[in-house]
Amino acid sequence: MTFSREELVPVLTIDGPGGAGKGTISRLVAEQLGWHYLDSGALYRLTALAARRASIELDDANAVAALAAVLDIRFGTGTDDSVWFQGEEVSGFIRTEQAGADASIVAALPPVRDALLQRQRDFRQPPGLVADGRDMGTVVFPQAVVKIFLTASAEERADRRYKQLIAKGIDVKIGDLLADIRARDARDSQRAVAPLRPADDAISVDTTQLSISQVLDIVINKVREST
Repeated sequence: MTFSREELVPVLTIDGPGGAGKGTISRLVAEQLGWHYLDSGALYRLTALAARRASIELDDANAVAALAAVLDIRFGTGTDDSVWFQGEEVSGFIRTEQAGADASIVAALPPVRDALLQRQRDFRQPPGLVADGRDMGTVVFPQAVVKIFLTASAEERADRRYKQLIAKGIDVKIGDLLADIRARDARDSQRAVAPLRPADDAISVDTTQLSISQVLDIVINKVREST
């Protein structure tokens, strides 16, 4: 059996619901290993943003998919978490609660997922890739060398988000955040295509009572054991 150059590049997938720590851990792991990083959620958030700016209804599957196929995007590298769309830095626009809800809507559309599938796989470049999302280990990179599924209680995830927003001077109610998280969890886990769930061979890590450094150690050790 022979393998393509791409297939020889190791991939670590980190899936899980919003607020479980995927983004933070994925960036830290990528930085520590010197690997590339894919924020798949940002692709869906950007797709929704592009649709809104083009006055396209978010449930217009074919029109939204056409936008997704030609997105002009660029991610920052290393610890730079900036996201660029058509030459504009849009991190602030796509990190809002509304952007997250919009992303959940377009992510449920099969044509949109199809349009973004190869774009996500193209991030697989030497020396390795850390892919953060909801279906990285089940659909996008089913042969990943290590698959992690991060989770945490809805209450803990709402509390984390509340603290983030308050620190930014944004006035929110934790009850509203909790309701939004539960609604998004339901949409993501019940959608017909690529629902949120751990891969059969994923390692599940509940981060509710763990520090960032503790989770990072767990993930790094699993990668080193497997590569």
